[in-house]
Amino acid sequence: MSAETTAQPVAPARAVRRARIMLIVAAAILAAVDLAIKVLAEAVLSGGVTTDLGLLDIRLLYNTGVAFSLGADLPVWVVIAATGLIIAALTWYAVFSAPAMTTLSRAGAALLLGGAAGNFIDRLDGHGVVDYLHTGWFPTFNLADVFVTTGVVLYILGAVVLKRPAAHMTKSQR
Repeated sequence: MSAETTAQPVAPARAVRRARIMLIVAAAILAAVDLAIKVLAEAVLSGGVTTDLGLLDIRLLYNTGVAFSLGADLPVWVVIAATGLIIAALTWYAVFSAPAMTTLSRAGAALLLGGAAGNFIDRLDGHGVVDYLHTGWFPTFNLADVFVTTGVVLYILGAVVLKRPAAHMTKSQR
């Protein structure tokens, strides 16, 4: 068999496994950090306590919907099932594409999955997601929301902006 007809080199199994594990562990750590801060926010801010930090207020609210309270009137199980399916699909895609992602995209995927998992777990008790960051001009949000938004931006930057065009790659890099 000549060199031209052999299959392109594939990343070693160890590197593939390492990329997947790093993505999952990072997402789990981020979800745990988010959930711990939510527990702290509930403990400190119960009873209507508000802390004014200038541009940002810290106050406790519960969001039974999804982004911007969309779907807040839907039954809780519908919101949980829909978000669970979306997170499962995103996780499957991220885990299986992690080895081909840039480092920035993997960091973005970890942030996105960690934030999504934190909000999903928080939603399971039926009371809604704990939100505590309030600007006055934007809906109240939490650290998981920051993770999700930042994760999407980093994922896109890593996938689109920083990805090396195929024309600049050598044959062995393709």
